[in-house]
Amino acid sequence: SVPPGMLPLCHRPPAWGRATQQPPSLPLAPRRAFSNNKIMVELDESSGVATMKFKSPPVNSLSLDFLTEFSISLEKLENNRACRGVIITSAVPRIFSSGLDITEMCGKSTEHYAEFWRAVQEMWLRLYGSNMVTVAAVNGSSPAGGCLMALSCDYRIMVENPKFSIGLNEAQLGIVAPFWFKDTFVNVVGNRVAERSLQLGSLHPAPEALKFGLVDELVPEEKLQEKTGAVMAQWLALPDHARQLTKSMMRKAVLDRLVAHREEDIQNFISFVSKESIQKSLRMYMEMLKKKKG
Repeated sequence: SVPPGMLPLCHRPPAWGRATQQPPSLPLAPRRAFSNNKIMVELDESSGVATMKFKSPPVNSLSLDFLTEFSISLEKLENNRACRGVIITSAVPRIFSSGLDITEMCGKSTEHYAEFWRAVQEMWLRLYGSNMVTVAAVNGSSPAGGCLMALSCDYRIMVENPKFSIGLNEAQLGIVAPFWFKDTFVNVVGNRVAERSLQLGSLHPAPEALKFGLVDELVPEEKLQEKTGAVMAQWLALPDHARQLTKSMMRKAVLDRLVAHREEDIQNFISFVSKESIQKSLRMYMEMLKKKKG
């Protein structure tokens, strides 16, 4: 019942004997970078920490290409024994990720919708089920799918700026967040906050996001890198196997639920997004965005 190429988190080999955190005074170990069109990855082999930066301007929208690159990059890090943790952040100012690319959902074939939705599922299965420590450094607004990516990490640090907001705002576009978006959200903020927030399609400004537990900390922008590094070091101070098995215990039921209903979830997405009323609503939203740019 596990999708091709994906090992469930609890069945992946524990990462004993991997590189441990070095004090910052030591000379820098080699940094290995691999970059593609939309994502830049740099691995610091001394600390075992990789940084993954989204670089798909203007808003890091989650297109099919972006999602594919993300899953491949994460898999590469997962398979690299020198890598124990990954920091996910944005290289585009003022935006973490604007969420799913609406052009992928508008006026395309059912085959395209299926391929796109499978890529969205794969991104989440890999990130939510990752063996590595995952920290989101949210350095800009993060609606919808961008919020899902942050929610899927182990820890979220957001820039202390009331102009930046985060939330699953699908309802505002007439779209229903799928059950696994909802499950991930509930596991972070609890049922009541999630229910109200999902029904209203709320985007929470950074201070409110902290109050609801949607993010774990707020820091000034210039302190984000330092704080993220400190949090990562704290998580990596634990033995990997104990942390990994605990994470699996907490997340396995939610992951298994999508794995068991993956094809059905794709069919639901196709029938929903193909409705003329939804296509009309997406076209109107795209027009509104064009006018804003103009």
